Amino acid sequence: MVTGECNCGEVAFEIASSITDVFICHCSICRLATGSNGIAVIVINNSDFRWIKGRKLIHTWDKPGHNWQTSFCQHCGSPLPGADDSSRMYVPVGLITQGGENLKVAHHIWVDSKAIWDQISDSGKQHQKAFVK
Repeated sequence: MVTGECNCGEVAFEIASSITDVFICHCSICRLATGSNGIAVIVINNSDFRWIKGRKLIHTWDKPGHNWQTSFCQHCGSPLPGADDSSRMYVPVGLITQGGENLKVAHHIWVDSKAIWDQISDSGKQHQKAFVK
């Protein structure tokens, strides 16, 4: 079982499937949302995910004019898992507290819009646009 939580621990979740592949999105929207070179996430089926506590603290923001949203803890501001589409969701890997021993960066997406200072130096496959698992 994989578990995770936000920085303050008030929002927690579990994942029933095994996880291995990390996707790092380098798009400009993810850079602005995180203040870094992007966001590292795992992509899982909705059916493998369950909130344990703190759903009332989850706030979701939709970027106007884009098909993009982000969820975060209203208490501490940590990014939280969110919808990818109707069957999948993304989970920021930095939230994983147990069960992430086999995680490895497998894919970099939207590398055509990465920051000029960002240097990708691991063995993850690079995709100019989005990559669908």
